[in-house]
Amino acid sequence: MNKITAVTFDLWQTLLLDNREQGQARTLVRLKGTQDALGRFGEDYDQEHLRGASRACYRHCHRIRDDERDISFREQVETFINNISPGLLDRLDQGTLDDILRIYADCFLMYPPAPHADALPVLRALHEMGMRQGMISNTGTTPGTLFRVFLEQHGLLGYFDTLTFSDEVGLAKPSTEIFLITLRSMGVSPAETVHVGDHVVNDVVGAKRSGLKTVWITGFYEREDPSDPESEPDATVSGLGQVVSAISGLTAVSHTQPRHA
Repeated sequence: MNKITAVTFDLWQTLLLDNREQGQARTLVRLKGTQDALGRFGEDYDQEHLRGASRACYRHCHRIRDDERDISFREQVETFINNISPGLLDRLDQGTLDDILRIYADCFLMYPPAPHADALPVLRALHEMGMRQGMISNTGTTPGTLFRVFLEQHGLLGYFDTLTFSDEVGLAKPSTEIFLITLRSMGVSPAETVHVGDHVVNDVVGAKRSGLKTVWITGFYEREDPSDPESEPDATVSGLGQVVSAISGLTAVSHTQPRHA
């Protein structure tokens, strides 16, 4: 068995913790900011109309991600705008579009999720173990550029050799390719890498299909079929703080596994 030399992490509900209230607050800022920007341009829409456009955009993006792909942040905002009114995007001036792009992104930093209390200790401990570390994240409504700002603000960014965000590469977990391009950037193989995350399909099934070992953080999703070997993680933990010991256990197994002639 290959020696474990690298760890990749999911972001949402793994290294940071979000909740419905924070998400709703960001949505309100996004809708109000868009309403104000369009009003200054001379296009008036009430917030319920804008909310409907936002939901339509969400469904559109969700269908794309169900196909293991993603679109850029700008394309997502443009989709939202054209769901407000067909052809609206073509009518807008650049200043109004820039205002909507800014508020659509910046609401994340206005109502940010909380970094997990164990995020920094875990990343530091794995660094001290000599592990290379990467991140693989589906971005949703927040661009990868803002996640980098967030990680830098909380002293987490410097621990990563590579960060892969779905809006920047056009791929979404559980795509095998989003895992493999991350590992190529890190200079490691799937067999020597462990992926850590909370989502059964995106983080366990996707990583296993790509040849990585997996540590699953419970509490957010359930395995639909506990007897399905494809969704069986190599290690299961109830919290991020247990990840280092889980990886140490997998490392010990990789060191003691007998070789076959």
